[in-house]
Amino acid sequence: MGAVFLYINEVLKNRKALEWRTRTDRRLVSAKLTPLKNAQMTGSDYSQIMTREIVIVCHPVSVCVPANHKVTLRVRAEGTGILNYQWFSEDENAVPGGTESNLTITATKTQLFVCRVSDHFHNYVFSEWVKVKVLDINKSGLPVDWQGNPHIAINPKPQSIQQGSKLTLRCAAFGIPAPHYQWYKNGRPLPDKTSDTLQIAHATSEHAGSYLCSVSNVLEERWTDAVDVNIVQPEQLPPAALTATDKVALLIGNLNYSNHPVLMAPLMDVRELANLLQQLDFRVVSLLDLTMGEMRSAIDKFLQLLDRGVYGLFYYAGHGYEHAGRNYLVAVDAPQPYRPENCICVQRVMHKMQERQTALSVMLLDTCRKWYNQNCIPSAIMPLGPSGNTVYGYATCEDAEAFEVQDGGKSTGIFTKYLNKHILQSEKVTHVLEKVSEDLGKDPLVTGKQAVEIKHTLKEPRSLADQVRTTGHTRELHLRDVCWKQANELPRRKQLMFLCGAEVELSFSALFSNVLVVFASVKTTDNRAQDCTVTLSSIPSIVDIFSKPGGSEEMESLLFNKSYNPDCSLRLCSLQKLKESLVIKVDLHYTNKDSKLRHTETQQVEIGKPLVASCELYRGNHAASDKRQKATSVRTVGNISNSKAPTNQSLACRPFTRKAVCAPNPAMSRSNEPEENDENELQNFYYPP
Repeated sequence: MGAVFLYINEVLKNRKALEWRTRTDRRLVSAKLTPLKNAQMTGSDYSQIMTREIVIVCHPVSVCVPANHKVTLRVRAEGTGILNYQWFSEDENAVPGGTESNLTITATKTQLFVCRVSDHFHNYVFSEWVKVKVLDINKSGLPVDWQGNPHIAINPKPQSIQQGSKLTLRCAAFGIPAPHYQWYKNGRPLPDKTSDTLQIAHATSEHAGSYLCSVSNVLEERWTDAVDVNIVQPEQLPPAALTATDKVALLIGNLNYSNHPVLMAPLMDVRELANLLQQLDFRVVSLLDLTMGEMRSAIDKFLQLLDRGVYGLFYYAGHGYEHAGRNYLVAVDAPQPYRPENCICVQRVMHKMQERQTALSVMLLDTCRKWYNQNCIPSAIMPLGPSGNTVYGYATCEDAEAFEVQDGGKSTGIFTKYLNKHILQSEKVTHVLEKVSEDLGKDPLVTGKQAVEIKHTLKEPRSLADQVRTTGHTRELHLRDVCWKQANELPRRKQLMFLCGAEVELSFSALFSNVLVVFASVKTTDNRAQDCTVTLSSIPSIVDIFSKPGGSEEMESLLFNKSYNPDCSLRLCSLQKLKESLVIKVDLHYTNKDSKLRHTETQQVEIGKPLVASCELYRGNHAASDKRQKATSVRTVGNISNSKAPTNQSLACRPFTRKAVCAPNPAMSRSNEPEENDENELQNFYYPP
């Protein structure tokens, strides 16, 4: 009897449950049919709506790609009727054009995306959020037809850290889908170490070992390089590598003097040193033949590029002298005789460099230090507190001359010759200068005449080859970058089409920051034009001081490039004097095929103020122009042609002259070398005019 009662009770329960589910299903059906109650639908249509919800069968996947890589995110869904798609970014804004199941974008920054799928019955669902991670790092080695398999862009680096310090190992890889990371130590996986960065807050001796990371997605698995982690005691740690927040160099070479002997070596000295410093990651501004005002303006611009942690280097080649412990640099427009107020005081420049709190300030001077005009009052400079890390490299010692030499046509300052030999070495800067001193001391041309002098207050073993580390200084670096580019930006290449059907290409090259070369090449011609030639000129006209008779053959050699042979070139010197936009005039000369007559077509191209012209250094001339005009100028030396060596000029150097000598004939014995003031052997020397 009890069993029967239990059976009846169970049947009643099941019946009530069935009735409840039926009522619930009717309410759901009624809710879905409400928007369609005026439509004519069959019973099978109602049944389909009841059974087909929107279901996402394939969600999009996260990716990790290099900057500006094209990425397609995909979502797949099933539902009733036509489905609509709308993609959204993490800021809840609809992605423009993102109304398809596939979303294709150019990844420029890391972002989150989600897709909403809806139907005509106001039903909708969202996909899973996915991340498009952008790594703005070197993507060299990434195949052109990359399909998304993991590509390791950053491998972890070996570490030697102090016990108790934080250990950080990082790797990074591109991948579609985004790769998964698993770190291993000594071949065993590390639990919970599944991100691209492995961090251990307080490393102990137990954490020493060999580490590597597995990087994988559904396509492939890759492994990073294995690296060793050493945990050492404090006294075992090597000293931290010294770095610079930036490196800036100003190079000035004065050779074409108005009232003093012309020099030759600064041309190639500045050019070669500039190339070497660029290899050491210096931002270089190189200038030739500056007046007093232009030198001041250039130095002011140079000082603006210096800041805390920056390495600053100032190099000068030209006439100079020493007075009362001060060194002075002679501008090309200095009168004869001159006074300290007509020259740049080296110690004042160093004083300003120290005020900028540089990490290293280097002054390299290939100039004479003869005592001159001792009755003049020296420049007044208020001393700074000792800051250290300053270096003076003098081409010669006190009250002595610096020499330039010719060996087969190439002029070079003897000091700069050996400086360029050693400057790329990764050694303390004073050690580099010591090697320069040793080599110069062995040179028979200047034995007993010239000796390098080094003064410094280095308190750290800093080198010109130290690495640049910009972390924490990105804003200052950007400002310096803008200022530096102002003095080094070249005009863009131009393509000119002429009426006769010929095409001429203009290109530009900088020999120095104030010397621009324009090249013209006839690229294509029409049948109507034959024997095409092209000539160039500038508006305003700029005199090429190096193309005059007896001018520098070395400047001409800088234009020669075996890989490029233009039809015409135009050298524009002293751009720092340019006060208006520069226009290049291109004249195309050709013979008309039918008439056999020569014709000329002309086009003009405005290129603005190229290179250092945009810095308007000429403004520094105004303040001192009146004073210079009133100064007494005794021109006893004048401009002497440098086409050949003088035969009636005394070899005795003036106190300010950087003297030149020729390399002796290898067959000539040491005893045949002329003495410094031996007028009978004058023909064996080259004395700069």
